[in-house]
Amino acid sequence: MTQQTGVVTLERLPEHVARVTLNRPPARNAVNAALAQALQAIVDELEADAQVRAVVLTGADAGGVFCAGADLKEVAAGGADALFTERGGFAGFVDAPRSKPWIAAVNGKALAGGCEIVLACDLVVASDDAAFGLPEVTRGLIAAAGGLYRLPRVLPRPVALELILTADTLSAADALRLGWLNRVVPAARVMDEALALARRITRNAPVAVRESMQIARQAADLDEAQLRTLSLQARKRVQATDDYREGPRAFIEKRPPRWSGR
Repeated sequence: MTQQTGVVTLERLPEHVARVTLNRPPARNAVNAALAQALQAIVDELEADAQVRAVVLTGADAGGVFCAGADLKEVAAGGADALFTERGGFAGFVDAPRSKPWIAAVNGKALAGGCEIVLACDLVVASDDAAFGLPEVTRGLIAAAGGLYRLPRVLPRPVALELILTADTLSAADALRLGWLNRVVPAARVMDEALALARRITRNAPVAVRESMQIARQAADLDEAQLRTLSLQARKRVQATDDYREGPRAFIEKRPPRWSGR
C-alpha cells in the first residue's frame, strides 16, 4: 500500500518493511515546513504499526541528490524554525523517538540537513556516486540538527572536524572505508540492497531487535555500569515475551520461528 502526502511517500512492503521517500525532486528533496510535518506524522504512524519492523528512508530521483538539506528559500524568508517540529526536530525526524531500525538508502549527495538525516538513521546503504557533507558554514549557518556531534561519532575526530570546518564533502568510498556506511553499491542497486538488509532484520524476533538496538544506540553515551543495568532490564522484558519461548522451540523442532512480536 502506498500513502502519498505530496512531499513524502509511505509504502508498506512485504516482510514487515516500510519505505519512506522524500519527494520534492524540483527542490532536490530539500526540507520545507510541509515535509517536516509530513515526515513526523509518518514516523508516528510507523511507530504505532506493529506490522512494520524496519523502515528504509530514501529520496526521490532528484538528479543525483538524496537530500540537499534545508530549503534555503524558506530559511531566507524567515521560516527556518518551521523546518523543525517539537518532537522530531529538523525534518520532523532527526530527534524523533524511534524504536524500530531505519535504514538510509542514499541515492546521491546528502548535504547539510540531508547529511544530518542520514546520521540520524541506524544503518546506511549508499550509491557509489554518493557524497556527504556539512556545508553550513559557507552560508553563515551551523549544522544544528545533530551533525556537529553525530559526525564525530561515526568518523575519526580529525576527519569529522575537517569536514565540519572546511565544508568539504566525503565520498561514499571513503565513508565506507572509515566505517560509517554499511554498503556502497552501484546506484541501480541501492534500493534492492537496503530492502534486503531490512528483510534480514525483520526475520529476527522484533522485540529482541528493538531492545538490542535501544542499548546499542546509547553505547557511546553511557558507562558500562549504566549499560549493564539497561541490558539486564531489557533481558527481563524479552524473557516475558512469547517470542522468547518461540525461538528455542523452533530451533529444537528444526523449523523457522514464527515471531508474534509479543
